[in-house]
Amino acid sequence: MTVQDLLRHTSGLTYGGRGTTLVHKAYIDAKVGDRTATNEEMVKRLSTVPLLFTPGARWEYSVAVDVQGRLIEVLTGEKLLEALSERVLQPLGMVDTSFQVPAAKLARVAQPGQKPNGPPMTPRFKVDDGAKYESGGGGLLSTTEDYLRFTTALINGGTSQGKRIIGKKTLEFMAADHVGNRPGRPDGFGFGLGFEVRTRLGESALPGSVGEYGWSGAAGTTFWVDPKEQLFAIYMVQASDADTRFLRTQFRTMVQAAIVD
Repeated sequence: MTVQDLLRHTSGLTYGGRGTTLVHKAYIDAKVGDRTATNEEMVKRLSTVPLLFTPGARWEYSVAVDVQGRLIEVLTGEKLLEALSERVLQPLGMVDTSFQVPAAKLARVAQPGQKPNGPPMTPRFKVDDGAKYESGGGGLLSTTEDYLRFTTALINGGTSQGKRIIGKKTLEFMAADHVGNRPGRPDGFGFGLGFEVRTRLGESALPGSVGEYGWSGAAGTTFWVDPKEQLFAIYMVQASDADTRFLRTQFRTMVQAAIVD
């Protein structure tokens, strides 16, 4: 697999919980994603597990982003949070974004709630469990204000409040479709280097603009950037797995319906 395969999710990797094959079982048996392991230990465990498919053959959302996190550590000689803080969080003033919530800020944590008369809430990890794992693919905790700072930098071509976190052309390259006609993506959507990318209108039931990009979080959060409309949207929520897709779709549809000229 190449770094591009990792970034666009064509690496041949997967998540243990996304299937029932022997490969998926091997992920579970190897405890890939165990929060008591470091990023280095996670990749060592992952190296013992077979690939699900030949790299480049198709799109499959996976622990590839976690491998990217470890790659950043190797390239910088720093822990993932240290590298992110130095290059993104501190320049943008994202003071409430981290892999753990300190005791002084725990009262501000939004706790997931069960739907009235609904099934039990999908379990989420504790935000102050002291886990060694700094997952590149999930678990970074933040606030709406902090994410506003990050997304503002994206809509501005990589800069916010005079601080540049990425080059304009690099961001354009990331927001281009890198999947093409490979199977695995829903109609009308490709995938760039870390982002879902809108490639066509009409083939998807969701309204939007060609060229918009973004992604969603496991607990229901979502964001996207629409360069054509000079718009970005952020949706912060914690919901059960059964409700996240409906809520995200509802939010996206309401935002698009509000654009009248």
